[in-house]
Amino acid sequence: MSPLLPPGLALAALGLWLAFRLIRESRARTQSRAAYFDAVKPLFDGGESQMQPTGFPRMTGRRAGLAFDLQAIPDTLTFRKLPALWVMVTLVEPLPLEATLDLMARPSGNEPFTRFATLPQSLPTPPGLPGEIAIHSDDARRIPTPDLIARHADLFQDPRVKELVLSPRGLRIVILAEEADRGRYLIFREAEMGRTPLSPARLEPLLDRLAAIRKDVLALKDPR
Repeated sequence: MSPLLPPGLALAALGLWLAFRLIRESRARTQSRAAYFDAVKPLFDGGESQMQPTGFPRMTGRRAGLAFDLQAIPDTLTFRKLPALWVMVTLVEPLPLEATLDLMARPSGNEPFTRFATLPQSLPTPPGLPGEIAIHSDDARRIPTPDLIARHADLFQDPRVKELVLSPRGLRIVILAEEADRGRYLIFREAEMGRTPLSPARLEPLLDRLAAIRKDVLALKDPR
């Protein structure tokens, strides 16, 4: 008797194996994405996560008395070279500012995490910032002084820093956390991201930077 399965049974077995593999990978993807911010929770005095429709969590917590909000935004739009995972780090504390100032590295106009393109005024890039940084505002007459931005221009020396926003409602830094594997994306169109949790070493300097910018903004209004 031949040890080979009949073609029909072989196809059925292959189909079952593929289905099992897809289910297993889907579960692993769901679990890894849900845990994306787990490693950074010790940086906060408590932290609450809520799953978003993207499959990634949104986390809020307090650090040194300040409220922070973390969001992971997958970007799989086809005009990108590679799908990307952005992380928005927001300091949710009101500030004595009268306008929004938005600094964006290499803007394409299609970023899914920002209202940069809707801000009506475009400003020249001041000395000390890379020429690839574009600046928009909703009222250029009321933005913070250039000295404040100059003190934090080194933030953009990190090529993964995409955006810095200063507004009356708070501050935000957006980073490119991850890109899809080029080979698997080009061959299989697979855009798997988020398997590795965001590391405390990556996040902590951003939290400290936002706190430092807030301190500088407050000092402008109360130089004592």
